[in-house]
Amino acid sequence: MDVKLAQCFIAVDDHDKAIAFYRDVLGLNIRNDVGFEGMRWVTLGSPLQPDVEIVLEPPDASPDASPADKQALNELLAKGLLRGVIFTTPDCDALYERVRASGGDVLQEPTDQAYGVRDCAFRDPAGNQLRFIERPTR
Repeated sequence: MDVKLAQCFIAVDDHDKAIAFYRDVLGLNIRNDVGFEGMRWVTLGSPLQPDVEIVLEPPDASPDASPADKQALNELLAKGLLRGVIFTTPDCDALYERVRASGGDVLQEPTDQAYGVRDCAFRDPAGNQLRFIERPTR
């Protein structure tokens, strides 16, 4: 069976701030920006992965969620308790410096992990945790 990742979703409370981070700091390309029923979805992706997209969506976008569930999601986002994604980079230290210099919320400076990668972590403007890993060269 051939299965590949196509999209992942990240909840954001301010699309413009999120775009400034994901596009201007990380260098992702905006692929789509759609409004529907008072909500907004922005799709971004790396030029190196044209078939993988990150969708920035409102935290309460799920039509099946109850009002209490939507409130809970908004509260978790506000507390910074929702996880985002893990990116790879060929130079963790350079990426760290770029994100830190942009005012990124540092969670972890570049660290050599026991499981064989060097990584760092930040929060995006909405509070989602993002990790950046550098795999060893072989």
